[in-house]
Amino acid sequence: MRGKVLIGLTVAVILVGVVFGGAFAFQRKLIYLPEGGPLPNAAEVLPGGRDVTLTTSDGLSIASWYFPAADAKAAVLVAPGNAGNRSYRVPLARALTARGLSVLLLDYRGYGGNPGDPSEDGLKLDALAAHEFLLREAPVPQVYFGESLGSAVVTALALERPPSALVLRSPFVDLASVGQRHYPFLPVRWLLRDEFPTRDNVARVKAPVSVVYGSADSIVPAEQSREVAKASGATTVEVAGADHNDPAFSDGSELVDAIVRGAVR
Repeated sequence: MRGKVLIGLTVAVILVGVVFGGAFAFQRKLIYLPEGGPLPNAAEVLPGGRDVTLTTSDGLSIASWYFPAADAKAAVLVAPGNAGNRSYRVPLARALTARGLSVLLLDYRGYGGNPGDPSEDGLKLDALAAHEFLLREAPVPQVYFGESLGSAVVTALALERPPSALVLRSPFVDLASVGQRHYPFLPVRWLLRDEFPTRDNVARVKAPVSVVYGSADSIVPAEQSREVAKASGATTVEVAGADHNDPAFSDGSELVDAIVRGAVR
């Protein structure tokens, strides 16, 4: 009987080790959900658009789309969430250029056919390259806009390269906090290699901050976005009844207005 108990405990330990080991080894496959290419030319999706290549400090060539607006009063660096590619953000670019803002739709490493594998450090380098491009191409105030995971990316960027305004859509406290919600059976905080500490970082940002979030967000709980806003003293916009990927966060008026307000401060 004792032997059977020991065998059972051994099997249980092995199974736990396999689950935790697999979660650690493949965690970035769960976090980053890129879609590849090929993608059309920028001018095909929005007149006047340009295909651009951003060169990162670690030597990657990152394809992105730039949509200049005539006599733009500001340029918006759009850092996307963890899924898809830049083509999903075209409605936002269309809405913002119509309001007189130039827009750079960043695609991270590993997304949209780009080389490399996404990671917290890598995405930060991609955002830095996007910032440098706008400095050269559009010498006007920069607004950083990040959606979900992209909120963490542009918040980290803002600490090194302060923008004229920072607009965060559905930001989470940190990656572990939102991961624990979706994987409650795992010790997420112990396993994660990427941290994305949005709340801690945004508290040190000097630029004006706006936080836009949905009251019915099933991916990033609204209370996490409110915590980020509280840490930064941000202006908040709650979109009533909106879930994480609803059309309101594609090109909805409340989102677009929040970005435009940041541009014309």
